[in-house]
Amino acid sequence: MLTLRNIGIKTTLLSQLLESMSTSKITLEKINQLNQEEFGSVFAGIYEHSPWIAHDAFDARPFYDLAHLANVMQSVVLSSPYEAQLKLIREHPELAGKAAMKKQLTDDSHREQSGAGLDACSEEEFLLLNQLNQDYNRKFNFPFILAVKGHNRKSIIENFSQRLHNDVPKEFQECIRQIGLIAKFRLENLVE
Repeated sequence: MLTLRNIGIKTTLLSQLLESMSTSKITLEKINQLNQEEFGSVFAGIYEHSPWIAHDAFDARPFYDLAHLANVMQSVVLSSPYEAQLKLIREHPELAGKAAMKKQLTDDSHREQSGAGLDACSEEEFLLLNQLNQDYNRKFNFPFILAVKGHNRKSIIENFSQRLHNDVPKEFQECIRQIGLIAKFRLENLVE
């Protein structure tokens, strides 16, 4: 189990924040009081396996509202080099893909995919999603990304099929846009 002691953070404020986050959301007032290490720890998972985004967003404090925080974090992504953006895209798991089957998704990704019903695919849907993942990866060389909140299996498959017709630059930008939406939804779950 990951504890504050294991990762070397000994602050009382962070400990209180993490405990309260399991039952309630963190306020902007508390966010603006965090030091950089605490801020990085709280927001490390907003962008899949990319804590550098929270680290780079820290200096924009104070944050005035949730939209400001989300916009600053997405601005970090948009202003980063192409290689960093590509790495960010590739940090995301396939929808109903290998990581999901092996139960290797982050808690956020698992919750999001389950919320869209991807954990309850019929055999036919699973085979179709598997084929779409393969076709998409073959064409674009990165995983299909969709902010699945508000979607179901049918609408996800429709999006997948439609976006396979995009060219690489258009699809790359769409993935970055979808990542921003995913981050916004994750922030809405975390911030009061």
